[in-house]
Amino acid sequence: MPSVRSKRRGGSLRHRQPGTRRAVWLIALNLALLPQDALAATGLDGAAMRWPYALPFAGLLLSIALGPLLLPKFWHHHYGKIAAAWSALALAPIAWQAGVVAMLAALVHAMLAEYFSFIVLLFALYVVAGGILVSGDLKGTPWTNTCIIALGTLMASIVGTTGAAMILIRPLIRANLARRHNAHVVIFFIILVANVGGALSPLGDPPLFVGFLHGVDFFWTTRHIWLQTAIVAGLLLAIFVVVDVWRFHKEPPFSGAGPAQPVRIRGLVNLLLIAAIVASLLVSAMWRPGIAFDVFGTKLELESIVRNLVLLVIAALSVWLTPDEHRQANGFTWEPIREVAKLFAGIFVAIIPVIAMLDAGQHGAFAWLLSAVTAPDGTPREVAYFWFTGLMSAFLDNAPTYLLFFELAGGDPHLLMGELAGTLASISMGAVYMGALTYIGNAPNFMVTSIANESGIAMPSFFGYLLRAGAVLIPLFLLLTLLPVAPILHWH
Repeated sequence: MPSVRSKRRGGSLRHRQPGTRRAVWLIALNLALLPQDALAATGLDGAAMRWPYALPFAGLLLSIALGPLLLPKFWHHHYGKIAAAWSALALAPIAWQAGVVAMLAALVHAMLAEYFSFIVLLFALYVVAGGILVSGDLKGTPWTNTCIIALGTLMASIVGTTGAAMILIRPLIRANLARRHNAHVVIFFIILVANVGGALSPLGDPPLFVGFLHGVDFFWTTRHIWLQTAIVAGLLLAIFVVVDVWRFHKEPPFSGAGPAQPVRIRGLVNLLLIAAIVASLLVSAMWRPGIAFDVFGTKLELESIVRNLVLLVIAALSVWLTPDEHRQANGFTWEPIREVAKLFAGIFVAIIPVIAMLDAGQHGAFAWLLSAVTAPDGTPREVAYFWFTGLMSAFLDNAPTYLLFFELAGGDPHLLMGELAGTLASISMGAVYMGALTYIGNAPNFMVTSIANESGIAMPSFFGYLLRAGAVLIPLFLLLTLLPVAPILHWH
């Protein structure tokens, strides 16, 4: 493996820390050796499963919610082992009921078809965005905070919610560290930048990219839900301004004298690398060489393998080309992406029986769900799709939840973009918007929270965040359901 070259800055030679260099290459190597993006069926009989199969998944979610609150030190040191234990408990009944071979096939499918492409993209965006340093004299005033959050909301559909969040969260945190009341700033940042802002393109949020890969036109969501997204984002920004102004007036005056330092953006090469990430996603969606490899029943498409290798190369280039001092000034560490990787690996495994039961439709333990989203005459209920997709996205990963309801609605992209446009719009909005309701609704939520906690901002607990986000978002979603400007949402 080639060593990372030293860089000369102002006559002094700065060497990269060996631990950081080893960590980068080990993570990249481990991910590169795992093929990606399978589309094979697991073969599990979801109709033969009953609700107790979902208990390990519920246990994992409760551990994520209560562990940091009740046993913070133990959780911090052992969260990976806890996630692995719940995953093993989820797999054991499958092996007992369907056999070890079927269990292994389901595990391979979950890891290769769903998890690794997900984590490789997050890893690349996290590394590249972490090399962009926004410096200067930023004060956490309501005007500054609103501008940063509004900018991130606009960026999210272009560079992705993860990219926008990782670029702007650290400047926002630095600007607000001196304030006594600052957690609300990060909460609104998560809601808008890490979720709602990504609703207008497949590049914005993973659920929409899943839809794009399954035949939805690239600009379909831009054309069909721009008004709803503008309403939700605009109202959220207005609420944030009111809350932040109220909190700001309770703060002591900013101290410190001296001339203000101008705002500067350094590490601009990483902007080119983000553009390369976007380009790689687009090319992989359009390039269909028709070559695939079978791994234990899971089909690995060549374009997906190439895409993920390219993403890993881009991440390595970011580490190579970005001066160490930029990441150090950003307070960049590997812990947030490590935490996301371990916990979401557990989620993707523990959710296997839940997805199998949902896929069983009216023959499975969740048959009531199919009845709830379908009228007696067989037509879909758009409002039900919006709320069920959204609420399940808040507690499951929103990408597989989107795909689940996409398939539940028939899975025909041409029909869903035409006659059933309201259903597709409802699924899209529910998956993206309501991912903001919990820390686990969307992966950037977890990363932003971890960075904020590491930086000294006391973020609320899992349930504390849920209550705060729900108090702001649920009334807006009810309003969205009833607004005459959103005619796609109707009860049948």
